[in-house]
Amino acid sequence: MRWIILDTETTGLEPSQGHRVIEIGAVELENRNVTGRHFHVYLNPDRDSDPGALAVHGLTTEFLSDKPRFEDVAQDFVDYIAGGELIIHNASFDTRFLDAELARVGRPPLAQLCTAITDSLMVAREMHPGKRNSLDSLCERYGISNAHRTLHGALLDSQLLAEVWLAMTRGQDGLLIDAPEPARGAGDGLVVGGFDASVLTVLRASETEMAAHGEYLEALDKAAGGPCLWRKLDTPAAPAEGTAA
Repeated sequence: MRWIILDTETTGLEPSQGHRVIEIGAVELENRNVTGRHFHVYLNPDRDSDPGALAVHGLTTEFLSDKPRFEDVAQDFVDYIAGGELIIHNASFDTRFLDAELARVGRPPLAQLCTAITDSLMVAREMHPGKRNSLDSLCERYGISNAHRTLHGALLDSQLLAEVWLAMTRGQDGLLIDAPEPARGAGDGLVVGGFDASVLTVLRASETEMAAHGEYLEALDKAAGGPCLWRKLDTPAAPAEGTAA
């Protein structure tokens, strides 16, 4: 099993408005072990970052001016992700940007270059309904230190997400393997096998939880200087105003 934990930083929120990827960071996990083989590059976008985006990542036009362009690293990137499953927090944001960059250089979209794309944000929402599931919140929930994270950075965020992802999925491969063996004579003949996840109870967010979620999105809007991406991804399910890192 090969997981590629990936994150990007961009000049803004919409590739359709000409915004570009300015940093790609990825960490490789092989059979749940960090291999130390990572991918990290800063990119010259040939444009300025929006003020809101610059406040998030701190990558100035001057700093990026002598960095390679995406076309210069496209082959290395494609080679790195080939044969791996991508794990991305709020995946629709990063995939839209990377698909746009790949299209500019005549490459197929991301989904055709890897085995699968998994959105860790969606997984976290299913595991922790009604709770905050940002990367910072998940780090706090799983006891992972992010004290050194003052600004967003693609490689740093990928490293943190790798730790979070391993913590989130730890029970999936240890649920039965790590269970103690029953005493002999107790339950002789019992066969333990897999379980059907479809029969598990789905916990829906309450109106109070949805309202709290809406308040959190409003705080994100203020911090980002405009509507956060979740406004576009979330489908309203409660009176909260809700309409990504």
